[in-house]
Amino acid sequence: MTLFLPFFFGFLSAVVGVIPPGLINMTAAKVGITDGRKRAMMFVLGATIIVFLQTYISVMFAQYINQHEEIVVLFREIGLGIFMALSIYFLFFAKEPKINPQEKLQLKSKRSRFFMGMLISALNFFPIPYYVFISVTLASYKLFNFETSSTYSLVFGIVFGSFFVFYCYVLFFEKLKSRTEYLIKNMNKFIGIVTGIVALITLVNVLKFYF
Repeated sequence: MTLFLPFFFGFLSAVVGVIPPGLINMTAAKVGITDGRKRAMMFVLGATIIVFLQTYISVMFAQYINQHEEIVVLFREIGLGIFMALSIYFLFFAKEPKINPQEKLQLKSKRSRFFMGMLISALNFFPIPYYVFISVTLASYKLFNFETSSTYSLVFGIVFGSFFVFYCYVLFFEKLKSRTEYLIKNMNKFIGIVTGIVALITLVNVLKFYF
């Protein structure tokens, strides 16, 4: 197995998971607007270090799960239910997001954006179960294994994908505000389509296991 595939799918999964407006990327955009790009990049660096630790823990946990086939199947079934529910929610029920970082985000510390990035990223627990699921799923499709080189390739792919999205928020939020607002307004449909495709693929593999 080449190291490119784990890196690529790690990068892709990170972009899909991080690109929706959230506390970390919107705070990064806010810091960039109010304090300048240099401080914003210190914030992003701090957040990315925590992403690396969370991702590595997730892959190690996924390695244990992958050794037990019944747990892998259970995760697929749980993931199927979650992604189906997310698809229905984002396509039919989710309200159009309204983003106004100037009003919604209150930043008090002016000294260390690096540690602020670490703190806010550490408070976000979503990446751990998300990347556990991603790791197990990729391993089940033979796109990733738990050898040391492949593990680090996946982890660094996720880290670079996260950093890329954070950086884009800092760099383009103000310059491309009109396009950003269009993307945000249509983000629910985009997420719904992606989760629907993942749910369909997961359903096929669950049925293959039983039949």
